[in-house]
Amino acid sequence: MSADPLSREAGTAVSDPRSMRLWWLPLLAGLLPALATALAFNLAVAQGQFASCNPLLEGCVSISRAARHGLPNILFRALLLPAATLQAVVWMLAPTWLRRLGSPDDRLQKALPWIGVTAALFLLLYGAFLGTEGVAYRWMRRYGVVVYFGGTCIAMLIVGGAVRRACARGGPLRHAGAVLFALVAALPLLGLVNSTAPLYLAGEAAQDALGNATEWWGALVFTGFFVLLAGLWRRTRFSAALSTDDDPPPSSS
Repeated sequence: MSADPLSREAGTAVSDPRSMRLWWLPLLAGLLPALATALAFNLAVAQGQFASCNPLLEGCVSISRAARHGLPNILFRALLLPAATLQAVVWMLAPTWLRRLGSPDDRLQKALPWIGVTAALFLLLYGAFLGTEGVAYRWMRRYGVVVYFGGTCIAMLIVGGAVRRACARGGPLRHAGAVLFALVAALPLLGLVNSTAPLYLAGEAAQDALGNATEWWGALVFTGFFVLLAGLWRRTRFSAALSTDDDPPPSSS
């Protein structure tokens, strides 16, 4: 599978009847986890597992707790596991898209698929073990989420930096890198707020509530990044075509 070249100025793709647009991949990769979380939370409330609340503002429950038991757990995992696979595919394709924008193929871009796939793998493991008990679940709860969030944050930073450099001279995507970077910057800020909570919040309950809220906000930032990336892929008409060595090259329109 090969990605079609992009025009630096207009972001147009070479016409090839075999090609398929790819913008829906990051769109689903971002929206499926958000949908899974929303469904699990509302269903758990409806079942009486915990009282109705606004987790983004109140931090009343963590994402893991909202999707830990019963039908909410089943629905959450049914959507999260394919979403993790899609995120891995997005990170594998991202270097090709960045090169089409004109970003140099440096070490960071070469490392991007490995970092992104590792993060997605830990999301898969987290989803697979969510709702279980014992040492395996506790390990995944403690380290799986950290590796996923950390690896995805680094992958986002690489993409945002590459887009900013590629579009620094202007053009239709000149503000895209700054917006991507703003989303990435929100993640360490949320981590800083959470890590310094004992300095300005008294009581374990208040600190746990803040930790839950920052977790929900972090997940929302991830969703926003993938949705924005989908918009950029759509605007630049990023596509791929299945081909063999015997296929003739695509003709320009």
